[in-house]
Amino acid sequence: MTAQLREQTGEFGIWRGIGQTTPELAADTERLGFGTLWLGGSPDGDLAQVEALLDATSTLTIGTSIVNIWKDDAVTVARSWHRLQARHPGRFVLGVGAGHPEATQEYTKPFDALAAYLGVLLDAGVPRDALVAAALGPKVLRLSGERAGGAIPYLVPPEHTRLAREILGPEPLLAPEHKVVLDTDAARARALGRERVRNPYLGLVNYTSNLRRLGWADADLAGGGSDALIDALVAHGSADQVATRLREHLDAGADHVAIQLLTSGDADPVPGYRDLARALHLQ
Repeated sequence: MTAQLREQTGEFGIWRGIGQTTPELAADTERLGFGTLWLGGSPDGDLAQVEALLDATSTLTIGTSIVNIWKDDAVTVARSWHRLQARHPGRFVLGVGAGHPEATQEYTKPFDALAAYLGVLLDAGVPRDALVAAALGPKVLRLSGERAGGAIPYLVPPEHTRLAREILGPEPLLAPEHKVVLDTDAARARALGRERVRNPYLGLVNYTSNLRRLGWADADLAGGGSDALIDALVAHGSADQVATRLREHLDAGADHVAIQLLTSGDADPVPGYRDLARALHLQ
């Protein structure tokens, strides 16, 4: 199972919000050699946005990070998966998750809800090796390895990746997201990284609880995050320096790293993706 997912996703991909992603950007991502484009921001269950990106590319894998289980029912999502599989076989990875309690009124017993949701997808014919789950803590990590093809942890340093691999075992896919800023001015890079980490993630209990499990203190989580915390969660520097940091996840047991490039304002991300592709030897 993992071998198929590893081949499908490649070692490095791009994570980007669905509202910031266009078919043209997907084509650029494919051209630069990244294996997967992950769509954040709860894509709709009809997966029409995913289909448009698949239509615009020929080899790129598209993954959802994530379809929110409270937003769209599993039967609808399974039907959408079958439609995409028929049209673009083997090029879509369905990532699902429970999201954040602060954002969802219906958020109750998320572990049970996620387990049930995965069960419906499997019963509807979505294969395990086409499914991954958002997971941070040990319980959901184990679930993602038992009922899905692996885990897509978000906002995690390599230390979490190492622990996640121990929990998952060797077979399931492990594909953490990591934020990056391509700027050799450390103070400026940290300022941009801190802005994106502070709001909203340091106000969401699932992320702060996970960071505390990893040993970060309340002082590190206060005031938008200590320099040490921001440096752990946001790789910054030249493209070569960032590439070295990203490979720490692979050394810790990840199969794939989803790169979220942070830029100021409406800056075009493609030049940064191009620099990263070079530094990661994707071309």
